[in-house]
This record gives sequence, C-alpha cells and structure tokens, in this order.
Amino acid sequence: MHVHSYYSADSLITPEELIFYAKKCGLDGVAVTDHDRLDGALKIAAETDFLIIPGIEVRSSGGHVVGLNVTKLVSPKLSAAETVNRIHDAGGIAVACHPTGLFKGGLGKRTNMSFDAVEVINSSAIPFSYTVKQNMKIASRLGKPKLAGSDAHIGPEIGCAYTLVNAEPDVSDVVKAIRKGLCQPFGNSIPFTIRLKRIIEVNRRKI
Repeated sequence: MHVHSYYSADSLITPEELIFYAKKCGLDGVAVTDHDRLDGALKIAAETDFLIIPGIEVRSSGGHVVGLNVTKLVSPKLSAAETVNRIHDAGGIAVACHPTGLFKGGLGKRTNMSFDAVEVINSSAIPFSYTVKQNMKIASRLGKPKLAGSDAHIGPEIGCAYTLVNAEPDVSDVVKAIRKGLCQPFGNSIPFTIRLKRIIEVNRRKI
C-alpha cells in the first residue's frame, strides 16, 4: 500500500524491480505512491498485468497524505483538508500515512475523520514499535481501517509490511474493501542492513 518507484527522487526502484520483488515476497499487488507524482504509477500500471494500484503521496502543508486509486494529479502544499477533498474528488481514498513517524512529515494529531484509513504500520518509520502503537491509537480513536505499507525506496524493502485485503485482485474491489474495513495490517521494521544499503545507493545516485 506504499511503495515508491524511481519516479520519486529518493527512490531507486525500477518497474522491473518493483514487480520482481513484489512477486518474490508473495504480494498480489502493489500501490505505487510516488512523491507528488502520478505519472510513474499510471505508466507502470499500463505496462504490466500485475496489479498496480495507482497512488500518490502528497506533501500537504499539514503533513503527508497518500491517495489510493487516483488518476488525477493532486497538487502539493495545499492544506491537509483540501488535499483529502481533492483525493476524494479524484475518486480515491485518503490515507494518513506514517502519522507519528519521526522525520516523516506525518500528520500526527491533525489526522481526523475526513481520512478513509490510517497507515498504522510503516516499515520505514522510526522508532518503529512506538509509531505502530501510536498509529493504532489514532486509527482506533477515529474508527478507521488500518493499513500497512513498506514505504519502500529500494527493491529489498518491498513487502517488509503489507496489508491483507479481503477482495478480488482488482483495484476498485480492493478500494471498496478498504473503505469497509475488510483489511488487516502486517509487517516489521526494515532491517538496519537494508536501511544502510538504501542510504548508500541513494547518495550514490546523487553524486
């Protein structure tokens, strides 16, 4: 439910790697959620039979918001409320991603009833156990469905967290199931060695 392709400036995952690692860890589909961009997700979805949920991670003025099943670009730097409204207008669902993770631009206490779901497990978030606990509290308080995502930026991170959805492998069916809360989050923190690999490889790309 939260993977970045190389269309995000801080990710190295090619379309081929995305599908390879997703299949390797047993996923039936992937939500591609690049930073403030939708073109990569739509292009990848059009070029494969593997289930790709087109998405976007929008940097709103209040924090990061993931839109799932959107096919229209949502502008960054709007308020969180306006960002959610535009995701809904585009036919998608709005997810409060990593709301309490340090250095992640999370919404924190600004997560409210306008959201359709809360990402309670984010493999990239630190401190991992604390953020999971706090995110669970937010989702429970709001009565919102709970999702998990790896927030992957290199191939081996894909699948460190995942969401089990009681739905057919179809984008609209998956989205409907999430809205109904027919989903369960699972996952663990990205191992330190893989985090280090990401830092080295991303910095190498910038050189």
